[in-house]
Parts: sequence; C-alpha cells; structure tokens
Amino acid sequence: MGVRKWMKRMVILDLLLAGLLFFVHVRETAAVYTAAAGRIQENTAYCTDGNAAATDRAEMRPDAPQEAETGKKIALTFDDGPHPRYTVKLLDGLKERGVSVTFFVTGANVEKYPEIVKRMQDEGHLIGNHTYHHIQLTAANGEQFRDEIVSTNEAIREVTGEDTAYIRPPYGSWNKKYEEELNMFPVLWSVDPRDWCSDDKACIVKNTVGRIKEGDIILMHDQYPSSVAAALEIIDRLQQEGYVFVTVEELLLD
Repeated sequence: MGVRKWMKRMVILDLLLAGLLFFVHVRETAAVYTAAAGRIQENTAYCTDGNAAATDRAEMRPDAPQEAETGKKIALTFDDGPHPRYTVKLLDGLKERGVSVTFFVTGANVEKYPEIVKRMQDEGHLIGNHTYHHIQLTAANGEQFRDEIVSTNEAIREVTGEDTAYIRPPYGSWNKKYEEELNMFPVLWSVDPRDWCSDDKACIVKNTVGRIKEGDIILMHDQYPSSVAAALEIIDRLQQEGYVFVTVEELLLD
C-alpha cells in the first residue's frame, strides 16, 4: 500500500474515532443533565412537600396559646349592701381583677344608693334580694316577709330594669312556698368566715381560704372595711390556686 493511501486511511480512522468519541460524550452529557434534572425535580418536590408539611404543621399549631382549662368554679357573695363607701371600694377591686360576684341587697339600701346598684349591674355582677329591712322569717311574720321580698324586687327592677330570681333569706330562714308563689330561688352558702363579727382581715382570710373547695358559695358582707380588704385578698390567693369566681347563677346552672 502506498504511503498516501495509508495516510488517507489513518485520517479517516481518526475522523471516525473522533466522531465516535463525540457521540459518546454527547450521550454521557445528556445522561448527566437528565440525572441532574431528575435530582432537581426530586429536590423541588421534596421542598414543596416539606414546605407543605411545614405549612400544615404551622396551621395545626395556633399562634396563640390554647384557652386555659376551665378552673375550679366558686361563688363569692355579699349581703346587706350596698354601702356608699365600702361597696364602691369593693367594686373597684373586683373590676381590677376581672371578677364577677353576687350582691344580695336590701330594698332600703337600693333606694338609698341606686347608682351603686346600677354600677353592679353594668359591671357584670348578679343582684339578688335580701328583703327590704333584713328581716328574718318566723312563724308569725309570713305576710310581712313576703311583702319585703316583693318591695325589694320592685326596687331592684326600678334601678336595673330587670327582675331578680334569686334571694338570700336573712339568717337562712325560708319557706319553700315562696319559691312557687314568687318565682324566687333561695341561695344559701357553704362557707361562712363570719366576717361580720371580726375586724381582723388576716383571720377572715384564713377562715376562708383554708376551707374552700370547688363549687363553694362564700358568704361575706360589703358593710365593713375589713371584709372588703379580706375579700380582695381571698380572691388573689384563690385565683393563684386555680379557682375561678363566678356568679351564683353560673355556678348553680353549670
């Protein structure tokens, strides 16, 4: 074979080899890009799913804390008011603490201090009947007792525009016939710290806090400075123990 032919063949072989190598290179590059594209797609899907999952978890986790479990409900009640000075001080303290209580008022004091009774209503407290002159029911005064209840209901309605269904009979003396006759529900008590016979705030607090259990109704009076001071401390201490103060209506109907 001549030198020229041999050289020509070598050139052709070189070209074929170069073409083959180029073809292989293109295929490998394409495979690399395909694999890369697949990985990118997988990563994109993963990120999307991950973000979706993260979004789902974020939606499941509220921004604000869950509402606290309902506390142990008790009712704080006050008899004999309103008093022009001490009931006002008590209302101020209750408002600061966001606490609702029940006031069993006498008709005579409602007529003397209607603006205080109206404030009780406006600030979310329950108003009940405690007869007109704080008389105790006996075997001999049934008609007078009934009239005192009716007169007090009328006095309360005159101020609040609403009827009251709850009564605390003085000294706990009651006759069930009035429940149907007057459509009144008697509310007694389960804890009596006897605040009316002591001006020792610490003693009143001790006699109350140490005896409380869920569902109790506490009897106090808003006629004395020691009672008001003790009541506010009782609220502070029992709230720290997880108690929630509600009106007797909420407690009894819960």
